[in-house]
Amino acid sequence: MILVLGETGQVARELRRLDPSVRCLPRQSADLAQPSLAAAAVSAALEATGATAVINAAAYTAVDGAEAEAALATKVNAEAPGAIARTCAAHGVPLVHLSTEYVFDGTGDAPRAPDAPPAPLGAYGRSKLDGEVAVRAAGGAHVVLRTSWVFSVHGTNFLKTMLQLSETRSAVSVVADQVGGPTPAAAVAKACMVIAHRLSREHGLSGTYHFAGTPDVSWAGFARAIFVAAGRDTAVTEIPTTAYPTPARRPLNSRLECTATEAAFGLIRPDWRAALPQILAELAETT
Repeated sequence: MILVLGETGQVARELRRLDPSVRCLPRQSADLAQPSLAAAAVSAALEATGATAVINAAAYTAVDGAEAEAALATKVNAEAPGAIARTCAAHGVPLVHLSTEYVFDGTGDAPRAPDAPPAPLGAYGRSKLDGEVAVRAAGGAHVVLRTSWVFSVHGTNFLKTMLQLSETRSAVSVVADQVGGPTPAAAVAKACMVIAHRLSREHGLSGTYHFAGTPDVSWAGFARAIFVAAGRDTAVTEIPTTAYPTPARRPLNSRLECTATEAAFGLIRPDWRAALPQILAELAETT
């Protein structure tokens, strides 16, 4: 049995759908804003359930909000994962910890390898990088899994935002100079489960890996694909990042090199284009 931190996020909800036997610890049970209490809740859950691995799918994900709430983002994204990783290490249970391409500065146009030097641009990226460092320092079996541009039927994400805008607008302006790999949350959940089960048997696979959808595309290109798949007659006007200022700087290059993940775990990059019809159909059924 796998223990999951998080309950309502995109990946956590897909983990529950993929395997109903997973045990989710919601925020009221393990509030990452209170790291010591969250770690104690994980310890108690491990003792009660005999879980063979922990997946941390919970995080402070408000990229712009982190600029004003850096202390809170650090507690949730760095201090809590560190405390949880130490708890997992003490119990001899591996931890799969989700991270992000925001740990990089987004320069250049080559995909970033897992061992590329990190250089986050803002408070969110710094908090996630600090979390990675804390997980590694705990000394237990672990995988830090970086992903990018996650989308699904759940929560708030780019796909759902574009669909909402297309209901009232004939055209939308979308950034065209940020490029990355949109990643279905269901694929991330499956990857986490595969890694968790393998890691519980082979601690030597510990390390940092990347998992992102293919092919790489700009936000504008992703928006066009969404509108075509959804049958929406909405035009996309390409704009540069400078024309859409935000409190937090975004990396222009979010491409991730994922070959090590395939070599270690047999996980190939999911084609986000193939996932679109199923997600759109499910969204249509719920509206």
